[in-house]
Amino acid sequence: MAAKKPTNGKRMSNMLRLGMFWAILVVTTLTVIALTTPQENLKEVAISSVIERANKGEVTKLEVTGDDVKVTVKGQDKPTEKSIKASGSSLKEQGLENTSTQVKYAKPSETGNAIWAAASILLPVILIGALFLFMMRQAQGQNNQALGFGKSKAKLYGLDKEKVVFADIAGNDSAKQDLEEVVDFLKSPKKYQQLGAKIPKGVLLVGNPGTGKTMLARAVAGEANVPFFSISGSEFVEMFVGVGASRVRDLFAKAKKNAPAIIFIDEIDAVGRKRGSGMGGGHDEREQTLNQILVEMDGFETGTNVIVLAATNRADVLDPALLRPGRFDRRTNIMLPERRDREAILKVHFKNKPTDPTVNLDKLAAKTAGSSGADLANIANEAAIIAARRNAKMISNRDLTEAFEKVAIGPERKTKVMNEKEKELTAYHEAGHAIVGHVLPDSDPVHKVTIIPRGGTGGVTWFLPPEDKSYTNVYEFKDILARAMGGRIAEKIKYGDDGITTGAGSDLRKATEIARDMIIEQGMGKQLRDQVFHDDNGGMVFDKITHERPYSDETAKQIDHEVEMLIKEAAGRAEAVLKGNMKSLEALAAALLQEETLEEDKVVEILKDAKLPKEVMLHSA
Repeated sequence: MAAKKPTNGKRMSNMLRLGMFWAILVVTTLTVIALTTPQENLKEVAISSVIERANKGEVTKLEVTGDDVKVTVKGQDKPTEKSIKASGSSLKEQGLENTSTQVKYAKPSETGNAIWAAASILLPVILIGALFLFMMRQAQGQNNQALGFGKSKAKLYGLDKEKVVFADIAGNDSAKQDLEEVVDFLKSPKKYQQLGAKIPKGVLLVGNPGTGKTMLARAVAGEANVPFFSISGSEFVEMFVGVGASRVRDLFAKAKKNAPAIIFIDEIDAVGRKRGSGMGGGHDEREQTLNQILVEMDGFETGTNVIVLAATNRADVLDPALLRPGRFDRRTNIMLPERRDREAILKVHFKNKPTDPTVNLDKLAAKTAGSSGADLANIANEAAIIAARRNAKMISNRDLTEAFEKVAIGPERKTKVMNEKEKELTAYHEAGHAIVGHVLPDSDPVHKVTIIPRGGTGGVTWFLPPEDKSYTNVYEFKDILARAMGGRIAEKIKYGDDGITTGAGSDLRKATEIARDMIIEQGMGKQLRDQVFHDDNGGMVFDKITHERPYSDETAKQIDHEVEMLIKEAAGRAEAVLKGNMKSLEALAAALLQEETLEEDKVVEILKDAKLPKEVMLHSA
């Protein structure tokens, strides 16, 4: 391949650099010569003193060079003194009368003066030239930036050696099956075109954060062996009008030149929100960018063999025009991994990590219900860090458990010092949670109880479901509410109404959120049964100011009343459970004060005599 010829601009820049180099070299050489010229170390005296001594016969020789006078005194072979005579007058005119004193005149050397004169001329020229070159380069950079302002910032993948394929991604089998069809479209488009089928324009990947949407998109490009242009939705929008739309046009133009190709837009909700929902009206920059995406995906030009993959975890806020057939024809839901998938993901992340025989990934997969792939990767990384911190050569199950708990409920704050009264209050508070959750039949079992501060809490009572669940019934919700109230009720029973503290603040907030969700989103109220009052305003601040609620003030009062009744019912059930199991409450609190942390088997052993009181209403739905 022939080398590219340099452009005029580059040639001029190279010439300037070469000229600057030689100029700096010359000035540096002259300066070095001037500074390194050997200088005689002579004593400087007044010219009147020199003439006076010469007239007395104490000076044998005077060497005059210009106005400089070198003095050789009697008894010396070389000059030992120097002086300066008056400019424009001879030594005789200044009073020299002794004719025996030898006076030698010489022309002044012009070398040093010439060097300094040349340096004084060249140095400003070099400085001005350097400033000029700097300004030219700055202007050239600004010009390039201005010319490329509307260019797409998408990065090109898919042509590198290390490609991601479906085999590299554990779990998400249903999503991979949907995306395999996209790969087949790109590999064999004629097979579908012969039957009159149109290749889908877009595939929307919807899932929780950390479920692997971006990785799956790269796997599609790797499997299909086509160029993969990746860009974030936020990279389209700038403060200048028209830049986002220009970048969209440039991106699709690049993809069409490299067709068949894939365009991947990550976090498309940054630019694809419903139009007319912002404070900028219908002509703001974001909406112009969205309009250009709509036109590029389903405009007049067809058969470009470019597929757009987009990822979001907020599909509910996307513009309807973006989701219609012809734009995003397919929607692939990427769910949180199930237990089997979690185990496979953990095996991938522990593939290159040394582990000892105690590590049980299947047990960890069972405990991590609701975790995403990113969460599991974080747990694996934390386990390796913890093992390295204790200078171990292999990761143990203890490291794995500590990493899981650190990620799930926060790190232990062992440096936080609590006095004995606070520790006792925390022990009764956490014991209240544990006993209520242990006794109620539809609650998850207790996994761990600790009074060591973790994260932002003073202690933790941890419940884990025995298996993955897709649905939650009203009885399970009510048991969750009751065990959330268990800590505050235990404080009340032990210390009275005046002894309750702020320790239950987060529990009460969580309980209120669950109760409100039961009424508004799940239709589980008594008076408002089977009615949902979902308020979808897209999360925009302007919408929250101007948007009218989808229910009346009277209904809002009913919702508040329903929430209040659920909280009161939960508190009543928790109080009945705790008053009926006071011995178990005291025993568990004492064990926590002694050991600080109790595992599931120890809690079950202490609470083996705890019973469900008859007066507790189990199914008061």
